[in-house]
Amino acid sequence: QVQLVESGGGLVQPGGSLRLSCAASGFTLDYYTIGWFRQAPGKEREGLSCISSSDGSTYYADSVKGRFTISRDNAKNTVYLQMNSLKPEDTAVYYCALCTVVAATTMLGFGSWGQGTQVTVSS
Repeated sequence: QVQLVESGGGLVQPGGSLRLSCAASGFTLDYYTIGWFRQAPGKEREGLSCISSSDGSTYYADSVKGRFTISRDNAKNTVYLQMNSLKPEDTAVYYCALCTVVAATTMLGFGSWGQGTQVTVSS
């Protein structure tokens, strides 16, 4: 069964850091461009960052550029999102999914979506 499972969310104070993990099962991640997305209550899903399968190129939304870093560990079949300098507006459910890069800062997710992992930034 093809599945992506997110983990690593939690409650963090503003300015803090978290690292999210996206573990794949049923397929090999390194053949696909994988991305991170988030959805806050009452808002549309937002593409944050994607990492290319071909050359490891990375793409970031303006809202997270310079604060978030995407990476992949093919040996562990896992993609990570390191989030630094977190802000209250980063509070959302975070998902990973297959990614299509439409423009340098515009990414769309497709395929199956998991349960996501909740990130709450609050003092």
